[in-house]
Amino acid sequence: MTVHRVQGSEVEYGITVQGQPNANPMVTSTHVVNSYAAAHGLTRRARWDFEEESPLRDARGFDLSREVADPSQLTDEDLGLANIILTNGARLYVDHAHPEFSSPEVTTPMDVVRWEKAGEEVMRSGAELAGQMPGAQPIVLYKNNIDNKGASYGSHENYLMDRAVPFEQVVEHLIPFFVSRQVFTGAGRVGQRQDGSVHAFQISQRADYFEVNVGLETTLKRPIINTRDEPHADPKKYRRLHVIIGDANCSETAILLKHGTTSLVLAMIEAGFLPRGRSLARPIEALHAISYDPTLTQVVELDDGTQVTALDLQWQYLTAAREFVDREGSDPETDQVLELWESTLTRLGRDPMLCVDELDWVAKLALLERYRERDNLDWDHAKLHLVDLQYHDIRTHKGLFHQLVRTGRMKRLLTDDVVRAAVTEPPHDTRAYFRGMCLTRFAPDVAAASWDSVIFDLPGHDSLQRIPTMEPLRGTAEMVSHLFESSASATELFRAITA
Repeated sequence: MTVHRVQGSEVEYGITVQGQPNANPMVTSTHVVNSYAAAHGLTRRARWDFEEESPLRDARGFDLSREVADPSQLTDEDLGLANIILTNGARLYVDHAHPEFSSPEVTTPMDVVRWEKAGEEVMRSGAELAGQMPGAQPIVLYKNNIDNKGASYGSHENYLMDRAVPFEQVVEHLIPFFVSRQVFTGAGRVGQRQDGSVHAFQISQRADYFEVNVGLETTLKRPIINTRDEPHADPKKYRRLHVIIGDANCSETAILLKHGTTSLVLAMIEAGFLPRGRSLARPIEALHAISYDPTLTQVVELDDGTQVTALDLQWQYLTAAREFVDREGSDPETDQVLELWESTLTRLGRDPMLCVDELDWVAKLALLERYRERDNLDWDHAKLHLVDLQYHDIRTHKGLFHQLVRTGRMKRLLTDDVVRAAVTEPPHDTRAYFRGMCLTRFAPDVAAASWDSVIFDLPGHDSLQRIPTMEPLRGTAEMVSHLFESSASATELFRAITA
């Protein structure tokens, strides 16, 4: 029993141009990505390889027709937008109207924290560089999920799991977990309902935008369980669980809890350890109701009529995880997540403000209540919406989250040096190492790359040469670093691999 599994995150950033409220977000996002690429020597020929992608394959056993799919689902089309591969194995690109950082594959929740935070550094640098272009105005990026105009954008998680697990069991066990985990993953929001028309605070920025239990969509009729069946790995062995129900977290603790607890629940599902038959009666209604109650006392109904709170549900999963670990054994990373999970639930049950220095929604609520008390503000006041937005500003001298970090009011798990190293260095224990090192050492010879391949254009070859990387735990530093050390060219590397 362990939190170790191949996983990663994808974060779309909100974007504005100061003094230009009508600036085209696609153009501005392209400036951010291209400015970063140009400044860091990444204006190379390598493109993203879409050949093996299948975004319309559904885990329920069918492929959605391209004719009926929403255009936002066709993520396997090259629209000519900025799309680069970084030396740390990540993907930096424009996803419709937002710049997005997709982390490299890692094997622990703490490494998700590290490379997601490295993504913030990349985005911060790109925005600063784009704002220095002749005639440009400062560009501001927000690590949040809403634009306060009724639109939401994603912060997604990816987990590789055993293909043999029946998908209906994944759905059954994960819906109550995802509905309730917002008590520690929520980023907080001023306003309820999609348009913010109800003037009150809520725990999650994303909750209002989910309308169905299960589905393939990611932008319309968003489902709690997304069914996209695109493993980016050997499809006979693996399923990639694509999780779209989660807020963009600034807090390192919240990111760790989000990925660590989900990894543990997936391990229990794979082992058939969780009892069957305990489901929420009305999951979407429960999702919204829990988000609307920062006191965490809201009860929701199970299929059998039992009334429970979100904390009750989380305690059930934690208790099961403790029992499973006692049976299967543990490791330091798993113990860390279990202890933090228990400590967080205990403090939230006593008083959510006991987590003010660790969880985003609690920290934000504390800031907002301070303004409300000082200036006698109702929840509809514009100043509170500005505070809400400013919390997510990734500029270290402007963002309220970063102000809390500077003043010691928000705990960190990593040092600046560790995060900065991850901006350019790939993880050593997944195939991201091979991808990143190919871009570091032999960029001019890399024609394209994706999660599951690197494609070379080599002298003396009439066609492009594809190196498949279908196994995420191969291509690690232990397996291939000696090949890079002994290869003076991409041709020598290719020969060594294919010999």
